[in-house]
This record gives sequence, structure tokens and C-alpha cells, in this order.
Amino acid sequence: MFSNTNTKMRAAWCSVAVSIVALGMKYAAWRVTGSIALYSDAIETIINVVSAVAGLWALRVASLPPDHNHTYGHYKAEYLSAVAEGVLVVITAFTIAHEAWVGFTHMHPPEDSLTGISLNGGAGLLNLGWGLYLMRMGRAHNSPALVASGHHVLSDVWASAVLIGGFILIPLTGWLWLDPLLAALIAVNVLRTGWDMMRTSIAGLMDEAPDSGTLAEIRSIISHTATGAIEAHDIRARIVGAMTFIEFHLVVPGSMSVEDAHHICDHIEDGLRAGVGDALINIHVEPERKAKHTGVLVLP
Repeated sequence: MFSNTNTKMRAAWCSVAVSIVALGMKYAAWRVTGSIALYSDAIETIINVVSAVAGLWALRVASLPPDHNHTYGHYKAEYLSAVAEGVLVVITAFTIAHEAWVGFTHMHPPEDSLTGISLNGGAGLLNLGWGLYLMRMGRAHNSPALVASGHHVLSDVWASAVLIGGFILIPLTGWLWLDPLLAALIAVNVLRTGWDMMRTSIAGLMDEAPDSGTLAEIRSIISHTATGAIEAHDIRARIVGAMTFIEFHLVVPGSMSVEDAHHICDHIEDGLRAGVGDALINIHVEPERKAKHTGVLVLP
């Protein structure tokens, strides 16, 4: 648990540093060219910096132990950060769209395009490597904040790639309208990314059930580790940040001692934590007369 937290905190600190470096490069690219598209790209990168700081805060809060006001822990702080980041991304999209509109009404040729492309491309390569790393780390450690940041960074990379490709055409063709058009395309991409981030995070805040594969794994683990019990029913699960909450009813023979039933529960809990990682498990033990027999997990 603590190792995972330390790994995520290091990733969050590095996100801040990478975002600041990328922002400096993109700001310089805009300053030397005066391009609306490069200006829009730099605006989005400002949000990357803010998001990285917010993600750092969320990870710190989420790692705090339970207290008298938050007896189940602070895991949902990561979802709050991801929702806030999504809102910022959507606001950024509308800001960029406004700049694109201004660019269409006041077109002018960019200056020193080669330098601008080089600076922006360097920032894009930096973000590509970092975004892929964040996605891998976030999924490995069940961190919504890191996954959201990784999605955002990678969306910035694809936008930069399209931008650079179109930007090269401007001096070759003289199509000045390409500059604001590229900015408008960036706005659309950013808006889509922000919406996806908010939708995913809100699902977590609303305690949406895990995917069918995760639920099947949980049921399989219970089935293979509950030797001595009769059935399990009312199996429910939800994932909150890095923690999986699992609860169900376990039916045992009426003559079974409390100690033996407790031993079975310990065995199940060990199996679930080995399979799904950090988990808070609540098992309600019932006598055989409480068995439902239908729509249940029948145990061997």
C-alpha cells in the first residue's frame, strides 16, 4: 500500500516538472511565431500544469489513513481531482475555440515557423513518453488521478502532432486559414477529452460497479477459496481509487463453529486481496437456513 502511494506521489511530482518544461517550450514556440494554433496549444499546457498540481494534492489526500470523519478513508479525493481537471479542460476548450474565432477574423502569417515547429515538436515528444508512463502507472496502481492526467497529456500529444503537420503546410501553401482551423481542431479534441475525464470520474464518485471481468474474477476467487461454506449471495463490489470494496453474504452449515466460519472468511479475504489488490471486505456469515438456493454462487 505504502509502496504504491510513494510510487504515485513520485509520478505526480514528475508530472509537475514535465508540464512546466513543456509549457516553457510551447510558450517560446508561440512567442517566436505569433501563431494562434501554437498559442492555443500553450494555453492547454497551462491546464496540464494546474492539473498536475491538483493530482499531486489528490494523491496526498487519498493516501491519508481513515479518521473519525472519514472512516472509510479518503480514496475518493482522486476522483474529485479528476472531475476538477475535466472541468478545467472543458473551460480550456471553449477558450481555445474563442481564440480560433478571433484568428479567422484577423488572419496573419506565422513568423519563424521552423523554430516554432522544433520547439513544439520537442515538447510533444516529451509529453508522449510521459503520458504513456502515466497511463501505465495509473492502471497498474488503480489511480484515477494518474490515468486522467495520462489521458490529458496524450491528448495534448495528438493535438500537437496534427498541429505540426498542418503548421508545415502554411508557409508552403499560403493558406493562412489553416492556423485558426488547427486551433479549432485542438478545441474539439480538448473538449472531447474533458468530457471523457468527467464521465469516468463521476462514475467512480457514484460507486459504479466494476467491469464484468473484475466481477467474474471476484466470484471465481470466492468460489475457489470458500471451501466448507455452502453458498455466497448478494455479492457486490465497487472500486474507489486504489481500494476495492467487496461485500457479500456467506452461508455456512448451521452446526459450524464461529471459529471455523471465521477461518473460511480469512481464507477468502486473503485470496481476494491477492487477486484484486488492496481491498476492504465485508462478509456477513449466515446459517444454512438463510440459503437462497437460486441466483447465488454455489460453493464446492
